[in-house]
Amino acid sequence: MSRVFSGIQPSGTLTLGNYLGAMKHFVELQKDHQCFFCIVDQHAITVPQNKTELRRNIRSLAALYLATGIDPEKSTLFIQSEVPAHSQLAWIMQCVSYIGELERMTQFKDKSAGKTGVSSALLTYPPLMAADILLYNTDIVPVGEDQKQHLELTRNLAERFNQQYNDIFTIPEVQIPKVGARIMSLQEPDKKMSKSDQNQKAFISMLDDEKTITKKIKSAVTDSENDIRFDRGNKPGVSNLMSILSLTSGRSLESIEQEYRGKGYGVFKEAVAEAVVSLLTPIRERYTELMESEELDEVLDQGAEQARKASFKTLKKAERAVGLGRKR
Repeated sequence: MSRVFSGIQPSGTLTLGNYLGAMKHFVELQKDHQCFFCIVDQHAITVPQNKTELRRNIRSLAALYLATGIDPEKSTLFIQSEVPAHSQLAWIMQCVSYIGELERMTQFKDKSAGKTGVSSALLTYPPLMAADILLYNTDIVPVGEDQKQHLELTRNLAERFNQQYNDIFTIPEVQIPKVGARIMSLQEPDKKMSKSDQNQKAFISMLDDEKTITKKIKSAVTDSENDIRFDRGNKPGVSNLMSILSLTSGRSLESIEQEYRGKGYGVFKEAVAEAVVSLLTPIRERYTELMESEELDEVLDQGAEQARKASFKTLKKAERAVGLGRKR
């Protein structure tokens, strides 16, 4: 059975785009793969965090994983910082990384541009990301297009280590979802929907209530034509809403275009809102139950133990390969 690893930072409530582009697929993956889903809290502290808010976000993200359908009997759900092997292997991966390749990472250049006092972690976190993945002999890593560069670096570091020391690491394959990988902003449909957007109307949080969801979709940017057809180039706003309706209802873009032809944007937006509300309401209700129960901590305790056992073997092989410790 192939192994899958995915990590998400606990840096705020996930959006509808995160769900449709990633978490929805996770539920399907666990049916036929051995999955490790990690809350990568150590990645979150590459920028300053409020410790109380960070801990709340960690629990919130764990509850969302479970509320969307991740089954702890089929998958391992855990918090990165509760498995010491991640930071231990990260140091070894830093030692086989080159400064030049880390400086070429697009996210490092974007986040450090024009700033003084940039944290060294912004430069060196890709080796930690590589360690996250390589610890579990991962075969498949489902990611968005914006993370593809980091996954290519992970593959390069694994191959470099295997060549220099010993054939320890599995070389992971990158899997980018073909559908729903890029749900766009409701206010700027040429940009990806993001939970860090300063405009609250630009994204739908997975925990938004019915009234909020409906209001945001009704205020979504469209155009002056009042014509409902899929055309990313000329009608990005309408096309984005059509994608959302298709992915939340299971209907094809063609059938949506046919049904709402000539009906106007008002009727169309109401249908989109109803579909999103129908999808997210049971997730939000289950999330609330988990946040108020002991089940969440029990699942995370179990997941941490499983992850520690799975990662320990790989870590020790890597340490022995580079000569660390006393064991010959």
